[in-house]
Amino acid sequence: MSVPAFIDITEEDQALELRAYMKAKGADISEENSEGGLHVDLAQIIEACDVCLKDDDKDVESVMNSIVSLLLILETEKQEALIESLCEKLVTFREGERPSLRMQLLSNLFHGMDENTSVRYTVFCGLIKVAATCNAIAYIPTDLDQVRKWIIDWNLTTEKKHTLLRLVYEALVDCKKSEAAAKVMVELLGSYTEDNASQARVDAHRCIVRALKDPNTFLIDHLLTLKPVRFLEGELIHDLLTIFVSGKLAAYVKFYQSNKDFIDSLGLSHEQNMSKMRLLTFMGMSVEFKEISFDTMQQELQIGADDVEAFVIDAVRTKMVYCKIDQTQRKVVVSHSTHRTFGKQQWQQLHDSLSSWKANLATVKTSLQALSPSA
Repeated sequence: MSVPAFIDITEEDQALELRAYMKAKGADISEENSEGGLHVDLAQIIEACDVCLKDDDKDVESVMNSIVSLLLILETEKQEALIESLCEKLVTFREGERPSLRMQLLSNLFHGMDENTSVRYTVFCGLIKVAATCNAIAYIPTDLDQVRKWIIDWNLTTEKKHTLLRLVYEALVDCKKSEAAAKVMVELLGSYTEDNASQARVDAHRCIVRALKDPNTFLIDHLLTLKPVRFLEGELIHDLLTIFVSGKLAAYVKFYQSNKDFIDSLGLSHEQNMSKMRLLTFMGMSVEFKEISFDTMQQELQIGADDVEAFVIDAVRTKMVYCKIDQTQRKVVVSHSTHRTFGKQQWQQLHDSLSSWKANLATVKTSLQALSPSA
Protein backbone atom coordinates (compact mmCIF):
# COMPACT_ATOMS: atom_id res chain seq x y z
CA MET A 1 0.00 0.00 0.00
CA SER A 2 1.33 3.47 -0.83
CA VAL A 3 1.12 5.99 1.98
CA PRO A 4 0.87 9.73 1.20
CA ALA A 5 4.24 11.34 1.97
CA PHE A 6 4.93 14.80 3.33
CA ILE A 7 7.17 15.70 0.43
CA ASP A 8 8.89 13.79 -2.39
CA ILE A 9 12.55 14.02 -1.30
CA THR A 10 15.19 11.70 0.17
CA GLU A 11 14.57 10.06 3.53
CA GLU A 12 17.26 12.19 5.21
CA ASP A 13 15.84 15.43 3.83
CA GLN A 14 12.35 14.28 4.75
CA ALA A 15 13.49 13.78 8.33
CA LEU A 16 15.00 17.31 8.28
CA GLU A 17 11.72 18.77 7.03
CA LEU A 18 9.81 16.93 9.75
CA ARG A 19 12.20 18.18 12.41
CA ALA A 20 11.81 21.76 11.16
CA TYR A 21 8.02 21.45 11.12
CA MET A 22 7.93 20.08 14.67
CA LYS A 23 10.32 22.75 15.88
CA ALA A 24 8.16 25.48 14.36
CA LYS A 25 5.15 24.06 16.22
CA GLY A 26 6.99 24.35 19.52
CA ALA A 27 8.41 20.84 19.94
CA ASP A 28 11.62 20.33 21.91
CA ILE A 29 13.63 18.79 19.08
CA SER A 30 16.84 19.57 17.21
CA GLU A 31 16.56 20.74 13.62
CA GLU A 32 19.59 18.62 12.69
CA ASN A 33 19.48 14.91 11.95
CA SER A 34 21.27 12.60 14.35
CA GLU A 35 24.35 10.60 13.41
CA GLY A 36 22.68 7.36 14.42
CA GLY A 37 20.71 6.96 11.23
CA LEU A 38 17.07 7.18 10.13
CA HIS A 39 15.69 4.99 12.91
CA VAL A 40 17.18 7.30 15.55
CA ASP A 41 15.76 10.34 13.74
CA LEU A 42 12.34 8.70 13.66
CA ALA A 43 12.51 7.88 17.36
CA GLN A 44 13.10 11.56 18.15
CA ILE A 45 10.45 12.74 15.67
CA ILE A 46 7.84 10.35 17.05
CA GLU A 47 8.63 11.50 20.58
CA ALA A 48 7.91 15.09 19.51
CA CYS A 49 4.89 14.47 17.28
CA ASP A 50 2.33 15.32 20.00
CA VAL A 51 2.37 18.92 18.81
CA CYS A 52 1.01 17.84 15.42
CA LEU A 53 -1.88 15.82 16.77
CA LYS A 54 -3.37 18.85 18.48
CA ASP A 55 -3.01 21.07 15.44
CA ASP A 56 -5.79 21.75 12.93
CA ASP A 57 -3.25 22.73 10.29
CA LYS A 58 -4.16 21.23 6.91
CA ASP A 59 -0.62 19.82 6.63
CA VAL A 60 -0.91 17.67 9.77
CA GLU A 61 -2.20 14.55 8.00
CA SER A 62 0.59 14.74 5.41
CA VAL A 63 3.18 15.28 8.13
CA MET A 64 2.01 12.27 10.14
CA ASN A 65 1.71 10.12 7.01
CA SER A 66 5.29 11.08 6.22
CA ILE A 67 6.32 9.55 9.54
CA VAL A 68 4.33 6.42 8.69
CA SER A 69 5.92 6.15 5.24
CA LEU A 70 9.41 6.41 6.73
CA LEU A 71 8.58 3.72 9.29
CA LEU A 72 7.50 1.34 6.55
CA ILE A 73 10.86 1.50 4.73
CA LEU A 74 12.89 0.63 7.82
CA GLU A 75 14.29 -2.86 8.34
CA THR A 76 11.84 -5.07 10.23
CA GLU A 77 14.08 -5.39 13.30
CA LYS A 78 14.20 -1.59 13.65
CA GLN A 79 10.46 -1.09 13.12
CA GLU A 80 8.91 -2.75 16.14
CA ALA A 81 9.96 -0.40 18.95
CA LEU A 82 9.22 2.69 16.82
CA ILE A 83 5.81 1.39 15.73
CA GLU A 84 4.92 0.64 19.34
CA SER A 85 6.00 4.15 20.32
CA LEU A 86 3.91 5.77 17.56
CA CYS A 87 0.89 3.61 18.41
CA GLU A 88 1.14 4.68 22.04
CA LYS A 89 1.08 8.32 20.93
CA LEU A 90 -1.90 7.77 18.64
CA VAL A 91 -3.91 5.70 21.09
CA THR A 92 -3.47 7.95 24.12
CA PHE A 93 -6.38 10.37 24.04
CA ARG A 94 -5.75 14.03 24.69
CA GLU A 95 -8.35 16.77 24.62
CA GLY A 96 -8.56 18.48 21.27
CA GLU A 97 -7.09 15.63 19.24
CA ARG A 98 -9.00 14.22 16.31
CA PRO A 99 -9.86 10.52 16.60
CA SER A 100 -10.64 10.31 12.88
CA LEU A 101 -7.09 11.42 12.03
CA ARG A 102 -5.57 8.97 14.50
CA MET A 103 -7.69 6.17 13.05
CA GLN A 104 -6.62 7.04 9.52
CA LEU A 105 -2.95 7.04 10.47
CA LEU A 106 -3.18 3.71 12.27
CA SER A 107 -5.11 2.26 9.33
CA ASN A 108 -2.45 3.46 6.88
CA LEU A 109 0.25 1.91 9.03
CA PHE A 110 -1.66 -1.36 9.47
CA HIS A 111 -2.41 -1.85 5.79
CA GLY A 112 1.05 -0.70 4.71
CA MET A 113 2.80 -3.48 6.61
CA ASP A 114 3.43 -7.05 5.48
CA GLU A 115 0.42 -9.20 6.40
CA ASN A 116 2.46 -11.63 8.48
CA THR A 117 4.46 -9.04 10.42
CA SER A 118 3.84 -9.71 14.11
CA VAL A 119 3.92 -6.03 15.08
CA ARG A 120 0.67 -5.57 13.15
CA TYR A 121 -0.87 -6.90 16.36
CA THR A 122 0.16 -3.73 18.18
CA VAL A 123 -1.22 -1.52 15.42
CA PHE A 124 -4.52 -3.41 15.25
CA CYS A 125 -4.99 -3.21 19.01
CA GLY A 126 -4.40 0.53 18.78
CA LEU A 127 -6.88 0.81 15.92
CA ILE A 128 -9.57 -0.91 17.97
CA LYS A 129 -8.94 1.29 21.01
CA VAL A 130 -9.21 4.51 19.00
CA ALA A 131 -12.28 3.29 17.09
CA ALA A 132 -14.00 2.47 20.37
CA THR A 133 -13.57 6.06 21.60
CA CYS A 134 -15.54 7.46 18.66
CA ASN A 135 -18.07 4.69 18.02
CA ALA A 136 -16.35 3.75 14.76
CA ILE A 137 -15.80 0.03 15.33
CA ALA A 138 -18.00 -0.65 12.29
CA TYR A 139 -15.11 0.56 10.12
CA ILE A 140 -12.64 -1.88 11.67
CA PRO A 141 -12.40 -5.51 10.48
CA THR A 142 -13.64 -7.54 13.47
CA ASP A 143 -14.96 -10.62 11.67
CA LEU A 144 -14.09 -13.57 13.89
CA ASP A 145 -12.74 -15.70 11.04
CA GLN A 146 -10.40 -12.88 10.03
CA VAL A 147 -9.26 -12.33 13.60
CA ARG A 148 -8.55 -16.07 13.95
CA LYS A 149 -6.42 -15.92 10.78
CA TRP A 150 -4.41 -12.97 12.10
CA ILE A 151 -3.80 -14.74 15.39
CA ILE A 152 -2.17 -17.55 13.40
CA ASP A 153 -0.37 -15.28 10.90
CA TRP A 154 1.14 -13.14 13.66
CA ASN A 155 2.05 -16.19 15.73
CA LEU A 156 0.65 -14.58 18.86
CA THR A 157 1.42 -15.81 22.34
CA THR A 158 -1.50 -17.02 24.44
CA GLU A 159 -1.46 -13.78 26.42
CA LYS A 160 -1.56 -11.60 23.30
CA LYS A 161 -4.30 -13.76 21.80
CA HIS A 162 -6.42 -13.24 24.89
CA THR A 163 -5.69 -9.50 24.92
CA LEU A 164 -6.72 -9.15 21.26
CA LEU A 165 -9.97 -11.09 21.67
CA ARG A 166 -10.80 -9.16 24.84
CA LEU A 167 -10.26 -5.83 23.06
CA VAL A 168 -12.48 -6.85 20.15
CA TYR A 169 -15.15 -8.03 22.59
CA GLU A 170 -15.15 -4.81 24.61
CA ALA A 171 -15.27 -2.66 21.48
CA LEU A 172 -18.23 -4.61 20.09
CA VAL A 173 -20.05 -4.32 23.42
CA ASP A 174 -19.47 -0.56 23.51
CA CYS A 175 -20.93 -0.29 20.02
CA LYS A 176 -23.95 -2.40 21.07
CA LYS A 177 -23.12 -5.31 18.75
CA SER A 178 -24.11 -7.84 21.36
CA GLU A 179 -24.41 -10.88 19.09
CA ALA A 180 -20.96 -10.42 17.56
CA ALA A 181 -19.50 -9.63 20.99
CA ALA A 182 -20.94 -12.84 22.45
CA LYS A 183 -19.27 -14.93 19.72
CA VAL A 184 -15.91 -13.30 20.42
CA MET A 185 -16.25 -13.88 24.16
CA VAL A 186 -17.08 -17.55 23.61
CA GLU A 187 -13.99 -17.77 21.39
CA LEU A 188 -11.91 -16.16 24.15
CA LEU A 189 -13.19 -18.47 26.89
CA GLY A 190 -12.87 -21.47 24.61
CA SER A 191 -9.17 -20.77 24.14
CA TYR A 192 -8.39 -21.45 27.80
CA THR A 193 -7.24 -24.87 28.97
CA GLU A 194 -7.67 -26.76 32.23
CA ASP A 195 -4.29 -25.39 33.30
CA ASN A 196 -5.10 -21.69 32.88
CA ALA A 197 -8.92 -21.62 33.14
CA SER A 198 -8.67 -20.06 36.61
CA GLN A 199 -7.09 -16.98 35.01
CA ALA A 200 -10.29 -16.30 33.07
CA ARG A 201 -12.56 -15.77 36.07
CA VAL A 202 -13.26 -12.14 35.22
CA ASP A 203 -13.93 -12.90 31.56
CA ALA A 204 -16.17 -15.85 32.41
CA HIS A 205 -18.08 -13.79 34.96
CA ARG A 206 -18.51 -10.95 32.46
CA CYS A 207 -19.64 -13.34 29.73
CA ILE A 208 -22.34 -14.84 31.94
CA VAL A 209 -23.66 -11.46 33.07
CA ARG A 210 -23.71 -10.16 29.49
CA ALA A 211 -25.66 -13.21 28.30
CA LEU A 212 -28.19 -12.93 31.12
CA LYS A 213 -28.63 -9.20 30.58
CA ASP A 214 -29.10 -9.37 26.80
CA PRO A 215 -32.88 -9.34 26.14
CA ASN A 216 -32.40 -11.19 22.84
CA THR A 217 -30.22 -14.05 24.11
CA PHE A 218 -32.13 -17.10 25.29
CA LEU A 219 -30.02 -20.16 24.44
CA ILE A 220 -26.90 -20.18 26.62
CA ASP A 221 -26.37 -23.84 27.50
CA HIS A 222 -23.10 -23.83 25.53
CA LEU A 223 -21.56 -21.57 28.18
CA LEU A 224 -21.66 -24.41 30.70
CA THR A 225 -19.21 -26.42 28.56
CA LEU A 226 -16.52 -23.72 28.59
CA LYS A 227 -13.62 -24.54 30.93
CA PRO A 228 -13.45 -21.09 32.61
CA VAL A 229 -17.21 -21.27 33.29
CA ARG A 230 -16.91 -24.80 34.66
CA PHE A 231 -14.22 -23.45 36.98
CA LEU A 232 -16.92 -21.30 38.61
CA GLU A 233 -19.01 -24.31 39.69
CA GLY A 234 -20.21 -23.94 43.26
CA GLU A 235 -20.33 -20.13 43.05
CA LEU A 236 -23.52 -18.08 42.93
CA ILE A 237 -22.87 -16.86 39.38
CA HIS A 238 -22.70 -20.46 38.13
CA ASP A 239 -25.85 -21.38 40.05
CA LEU A 240 -27.66 -18.44 38.45
CA LEU A 241 -26.46 -19.41 34.98
CA THR A 242 -27.69 -22.98 35.52
CA ILE A 243 -31.16 -21.68 36.38
CA PHE A 244 -31.29 -19.63 33.17
CA VAL A 245 -30.08 -22.63 31.17
CA SER A 246 -32.52 -25.26 32.44
CA GLY A 247 -34.39 -24.05 35.53
CA LYS A 248 -37.92 -22.75 35.94
CA LEU A 249 -39.23 -19.38 37.05
CA ALA A 250 -39.91 -20.69 40.57
CA ALA A 251 -36.22 -21.62 40.93
CA TYR A 252 -35.15 -18.12 39.95
CA VAL A 253 -37.61 -16.52 42.38
CA LYS A 254 -36.25 -18.68 45.19
CA PHE A 255 -32.66 -17.78 44.21
CA TYR A 256 -33.51 -14.07 44.12
CA GLN A 257 -35.16 -14.13 47.52
CA SER A 258 -31.98 -15.56 49.03
CA ASN A 259 -29.49 -13.53 46.95
CA LYS A 260 -31.10 -10.18 46.16
CA ASP A 261 -27.91 -8.22 46.91
CA PHE A 262 -25.92 -10.50 44.60
CA ILE A 263 -28.33 -9.92 41.69
CA ASP A 264 -28.13 -6.15 42.29
CA SER A 265 -24.32 -6.27 42.44
CA LEU A 266 -24.26 -7.80 38.95
CA GLY A 267 -26.20 -4.86 37.55
CA LEU A 268 -29.05 -7.14 36.51
CA SER A 269 -32.67 -6.01 36.58
CA HIS A 270 -34.90 -8.35 38.59
CA GLU A 271 -37.91 -7.44 36.44
CA GLN A 272 -36.00 -8.19 33.23
CA ASN A 273 -34.79 -11.46 34.73
CA MET A 274 -38.40 -12.37 35.58
CA SER A 275 -39.51 -11.62 32.00
CA LYS A 276 -36.74 -13.74 30.50
CA MET A 277 -37.33 -16.60 32.93
CA ARG A 278 -41.05 -16.59 32.13
CA LEU A 279 -40.23 -17.06 28.45
CA LEU A 280 -37.61 -19.72 29.16
CA THR A 281 -40.03 -21.58 31.44
CA PHE A 282 -42.72 -21.38 28.76
CA MET A 283 -40.25 -22.74 26.17
CA GLY A 284 -39.59 -25.73 28.40
CA MET A 285 -43.31 -26.32 28.93
CA SER A 286 -43.93 -26.07 25.18
CA VAL A 287 -41.37 -28.78 24.44
CA GLU A 288 -43.00 -31.11 26.95
CA PHE A 289 -46.68 -30.36 26.27
CA LYS A 290 -48.43 -29.47 23.03
CA GLU A 291 -51.44 -28.06 24.86
CA ILE A 292 -51.11 -25.89 27.97
CA SER A 293 -54.09 -24.63 29.95
CA PHE A 294 -54.37 -21.00 31.01
CA ASP A 295 -54.48 -22.12 34.65
CA THR A 296 -51.16 -23.96 34.29
CA MET A 297 -49.57 -20.93 32.63
CA GLN A 298 -50.80 -18.62 35.38
CA GLN A 299 -49.37 -20.90 38.03
CA GLU A 300 -46.00 -21.69 36.38
CA LEU A 301 -45.36 -18.20 34.99
CA GLN A 302 -46.84 -16.29 37.94
CA ILE A 303 -49.04 -14.08 35.79
CA GLY A 304 -52.68 -13.02 35.99
CA ALA A 305 -55.49 -14.35 33.80
CA ASP A 306 -55.64 -11.04 31.92
CA ASP A 307 -51.90 -11.24 31.10
CA VAL A 308 -51.86 -14.64 29.38
CA GLU A 309 -52.75 -13.43 25.89
CA ALA A 310 -50.21 -10.56 25.93
CA PHE A 311 -47.53 -12.93 27.19
CA VAL A 312 -48.17 -15.45 24.40
CA ILE A 313 -48.01 -12.72 21.76
CA ASP A 314 -44.66 -11.50 23.12
CA ALA A 315 -43.36 -15.09 23.26
CA VAL A 316 -44.27 -15.73 19.62
CA ARG A 317 -42.49 -12.51 18.61
CA THR A 318 -39.20 -13.94 19.89
CA LYS A 319 -39.61 -16.85 17.42
CA MET A 320 -38.60 -19.23 20.20
CA VAL A 321 -42.13 -20.63 20.38
CA TYR A 322 -44.84 -21.01 17.74
CA CYS A 323 -48.34 -21.43 19.14
CA LYS A 324 -51.90 -20.13 19.05
CA ILE A 325 -54.49 -19.28 21.68
CA ASP A 326 -57.73 -21.21 22.04
CA GLN A 327 -59.89 -18.78 24.00
CA THR A 328 -62.90 -21.09 24.05
CA GLN A 329 -61.09 -23.91 25.80
CA ARG A 330 -58.73 -21.55 27.63
CA LYS A 331 -55.54 -23.17 26.44
CA VAL A 332 -52.49 -22.58 24.27
CA VAL A 333 -51.82 -24.99 21.40
CA VAL A 334 -48.10 -25.35 20.60
CA SER A 335 -46.89 -26.16 17.10
CA HIS A 336 -43.14 -25.79 17.76
CA SER A 337 -40.75 -24.73 20.50
CA THR A 338 -36.97 -24.32 20.57
CA HIS A 339 -35.17 -26.57 23.03
CA ARG A 340 -33.43 -24.62 25.79
CA THR A 341 -30.67 -27.23 25.89
CA PHE A 342 -29.46 -29.57 23.17
CA GLY A 343 -27.85 -32.67 24.61
CA LYS A 344 -27.81 -36.42 24.07
CA GLN A 345 -31.59 -36.74 24.46
CA GLN A 346 -32.26 -34.06 21.82
CA TRP A 347 -29.78 -35.66 19.41
CA GLN A 348 -31.57 -38.99 19.88
CA GLN A 349 -34.93 -37.35 19.16
CA LEU A 350 -33.49 -35.78 16.02
CA HIS A 351 -32.09 -39.16 14.96
CA ASP A 352 -35.45 -40.83 15.50
CA SER A 353 -37.28 -38.12 13.51
CA LEU A 354 -34.87 -38.35 10.58
CA SER A 355 -35.06 -42.16 10.64
CA SER A 356 -38.86 -41.94 10.58
CA TRP A 357 -38.79 -39.52 7.64
CA LYS A 358 -36.39 -41.80 5.80
CA ALA A 359 -38.66 -44.80 6.34
CA ASN A 360 -41.73 -42.84 5.22
CA LEU A 361 -39.97 -41.66 2.04
CA ALA A 362 -38.96 -45.25 1.29
CA THR A 363 -42.60 -46.30 1.66
CA VAL A 364 -43.73 -43.52 -0.69
CA LYS A 365 -41.10 -44.54 -3.22
CA THR A 366 -42.21 -48.19 -3.06
CA SER A 367 -45.84 -47.16 -3.56
CA LEU A 368 -44.96 -45.00 -6.56
CA GLN A 369 -42.94 -47.81 -8.13
CA ALA A 370 -45.89 -50.20 -7.64
CA LEU A 371 -48.19 -47.76 -9.47
CA SER A 372 -45.70 -47.07 -12.25
CA PRO A 373 -42.85 -49.56 -12.79
CA SER A 374 -40.88 -46.94 -14.72
CA ALA A 375 -40.94 -44.51 -11.72
